[in-house]
Amino acid sequence: MALNRGNGMTFNSLESEACQVLVDLALREDLGDAGDITSRSVVGDHAQGKAICRAREAGLIAGLDAFAMVFRSLDASVNVSHRAQDSQHVSAGGDLAIVCGRVQSILAAERSALNFLQHLSGIASLTARFVAAVAGTRATILDTRKTIPAWRRLEKYAVRCGGGLNHRIGLFDAVLIKDNHLAALGDARALPEALERVRKGVPFEVPIIVEVDDLPALETALRHLPRVVLLDNFSVSQIREAVRRRDAIAPPVLLEVSGGVSLANVKAIANTGVDRISVGAITHSAPALDIGLDFET
Repeated sequence: MALNRGNGMTFNSLESEACQVLVDLALREDLGDAGDITSRSVVGDHAQGKAICRAREAGLIAGLDAFAMVFRSLDASVNVSHRAQDSQHVSAGGDLAIVCGRVQSILAAERSALNFLQHLSGIASLTARFVAAVAGTRATILDTRKTIPAWRRLEKYAVRCGGGLNHRIGLFDAVLIKDNHLAALGDARALPEALERVRKGVPFEVPIIVEVDDLPALETALRHLPRVVLLDNFSVSQIREAVRRRDAIAPPVLLEVSGGVSLANVKAIANTGVDRISVGAITHSAPALDIGLDFET
């Protein structure tokens, strides 16, 4: 989990490691072999300056650690002072950080640093809207594995900053039996066999999730007591009926909804009584939050 920093959040060690890899790639991509030829030509080598990072629209912040890491990786003498915290809501015009140091270094790192902060803050902001939409229900909002390759740990961190929960990080930390697994066995009705194989092959504490696409498959899954049954692309009326059958057959099993979830329908889905709603859009379709970095003259 992320670490607390006052009322905010900060990267844990795995997220910091993942971020450093991405930062190194981003700087190499942007600077190439020649570096920032514009700033080196226009600004003196020893010029010092101060720039303020500000939100240009209201939203939830995530990625200040990444923002600072970009400057630190390029030039350790650049100082970044936070004026906000991850998971904090800020208004348009709110100060997020102050960057002081060698002007050439600040200019060279500016775009990469903002890319991290804008993208992660956009995810946190969209997640927060989904979380607010289901407030007062039993449902929690979760992410999915629909993330940018190599960005998963950071994007899932941003989801937590927005008040959401993380689904499995990867294929290694939870079992999710999908229709293609059953098709690979040669029988779409082979769920009991698949579950038997899983229970023999993975540790007891690993959560088992079963995806179903209709009510008969739901009943079969419930009778084998996985931890979670995932309802794939069910209508609201089907979800309501699924909750009723779950309550009658296997009350301890959690029900999760996935597929076709939007801000327009998430409240109606949550009102059916499901426990979890996973939303791919909070990572794969979150618009970047508008954030800028401006020098003081």
